[in-house]
Amino acid sequence: MADDGRDTDQLRVERRDEPRTSSTYVAPEMDVRDEDLEPHAGLRYIARLFKILSLLLIILLIAEIVIGLMEQGNAAIPRLLVEATRLIVFAGLLWGAADMGLMLIESNHDLRATRILVGRLSQRVQRAEQALMASQGIGRPPVMPRTPPLPGAPGHDPRGPAPDDRRPR
Repeated sequence: MADDGRDTDQLRVERRDEPRTSSTYVAPEMDVRDEDLEPHAGLRYIARLFKILSLLLIILLIAEIVIGLMEQGNAAIPRLLVEATRLIVFAGLLWGAADMGLMLIESNHDLRATRILVGRLSQRVQRAEQALMASQGIGRPPVMPRTPPLPGAPGHDPRGPAPDDRRPR
């Protein structure tokens, strides 16, 4: 994994505004995986390649202008303007494609961070709900299975489900 300047130890720590005390701090149950911090080296290399190519095109344009003016003088200006326009547009497209690749990397990191934070939030809400129910002496109601009972079990109808039960609602 290439080093992208991120400190993985700091990213694994849950950040909070309130002070941490031993009685209130609960370690996160959802750790950050190494895949979540992967720097997407391939996309970064492609972005770097596109930017280098666009710079090379600008250098090539400058060399073409110098050579054209030295060989043909003012007669080369119309042709050089057309070539300059093409090269500048193409260099701009390459630079923009490189920036789009970097933007995809950053948006993917944001998406993964959001998933991690939502997962942690969901776990906290579940723990708080369980603690509240336990403090009030309320147990969770049993979850009834949606599958039909097995043959021979109480409540099993050998004729199958009723016609209304077959259609999804």
